Amino acid sequence: MIKSLVPPCEGLTVPIAKIGGSKQLKSKGLRMELTITQPDDWHLHLRDGDLLKAIVPHSASHFGRAIVMPNLKPPITTTAAAVVYRDFILKALPSDSNFTPLMTLYLTDTTSPDEIKLAKRSGVVFAVKLYPAGATTNSQDGVTDLFGKCLPVLEEMAEQNMPLLVHGEVTDPNVDIFDREKVFIDTVLQPLIQRLPRLKVVMEHITTMDAVKFVESCKEGSVAATVTPQHLLLNRNAIFQGGLQPHNYCLPVLKREIHRQAIVSAVTSGSKRFFLGTDSAPHEKSKKESACGCAGIYNAPVALSLYAKVFEEMGALDKLEAFTSINGPDFYGLPRNTSKIKLNKTSWKVPEAFSFSFGDIIPMFAGNTLEWQPSLI
Repeated sequence: MIKSLVPPCEGLTVPIAKIGGSKQLKSKGLRMELTITQPDDWHLHLRDGDLLKAIVPHSASHFGRAIVMPNLKPPITTTAAAVVYRDFILKALPSDSNFTPLMTLYLTDTTSPDEIKLAKRSGVVFAVKLYPAGATTNSQDGVTDLFGKCLPVLEEMAEQNMPLLVHGEVTDPNVDIFDREKVFIDTVLQPLIQRLPRLKVVMEHITTMDAVKFVESCKEGSVAATVTPQHLLLNRNAIFQGGLQPHNYCLPVLKREIHRQAIVSAVTSGSKRFFLGTDSAPHEKSKKESACGCAGIYNAPVALSLYAKVFEEMGALDKLEAFTSINGPDFYGLPRNTSKIKLNKTSWKVPEAFSFSFGDIIPMFAGNTLEWQPSLI
C-alpha cells in the first residue's frame, strides 16, 4: 500500500522501480504524487458527429495515443474511410492537444488482402478489429465465418505484421452469455493461433480467468490482452445491486468475482502481456436507461484514477507504469511516449453527469469520490 512505501516526510522523494523511464513517488506532507510516462489507450470508442466532439477532450487530456474502434454506422471498413474518420477526430481535438488517434479497420466477410496491404502502407491504420456478427454495439456487419471467408486476409495480416484485435465472444444463442468468452477461446481463438502462429492478436477487454490463462499460455509478444477499469473493479453483482443498473452494463458482460480477481492478479503481476484499454463507450443517458439499453460504460474521465486505485490496493504502484504506458507500445512496435503525466493523491468527486446539447452522458462511478487525480506535466 502507498503508506508503507512513503512515510509522510516533507519533501521526501523515494524512487520506485524504473520501467522504461523515470518514475518517482513523492510525498509533500500528506500529499502523494506519482509521475509516470504518459499512458495510451489501446481500446477506445470515440463515436462520431456531436458525440465525438463532446467526449474526445476527455481522452485527449490524459492519453497520448489511442487505438480507435471502427464500429460506426456505417463501419470503417476501408483505409480511405479510416483516413476521413481520423481527420474528423483531429478537427474535434482541443487546439493545444497532441493526442494521436491510431486507426483500425472493421473486418468483414468481404475484406480483401489488398485492403490490408493498403492499410499498412497508409501509416494511419495500425490494426484490424474482429467483431463476430451480433456480438456487441454496431457489430451486425461483422464476421460470420472467420476461417471460411477471412483466412486469406488473416494470412496477409500476418505477413504485414498487422495485429488482429478480437472481440472474444461467440454469438451462438445456445451458449450462455457468461460462457461466451471461454467458448470463443476454445473454438475460435485457440485454433486460429495454431493455424497462424505468426499472426499478432490482442484479445480485447478480457473478462475471465480463462482468458488470463490463455494469454499467459501463448508466446509473449504474439498474443496480448487489454483490460478495462470496469472488469478490474466490478463483478456481475454491480449490474443488479439495488435494482437494475444500466450504466454498469457492458459487453462482454461483467463476470463472477473469481474472474475479476484473476484479472487483477494478472495485470498487477508485472506481466508484459497485459496493457491498458479502457473500452470507454459513451451512450446518451436516454439510450442507456431505456427498454433496450445500450451496452457500454463511459470511463474516459476516470480511467487513470481507477487503474491507480487497483494497483494501489494490490500494493503494486511500482508496476502501474508498465501496464499503462510501456506494454502497449512495445507490443505494437511503436515508440514509447516521452511526455509524462502526474497522478496526485488527492480526493475529487466524479460528476453525476456530463451535459451536452444532445443530452447527458453518465460516467463510470458517477457521484463517487476517487483518490487519484491525473494531470499532464
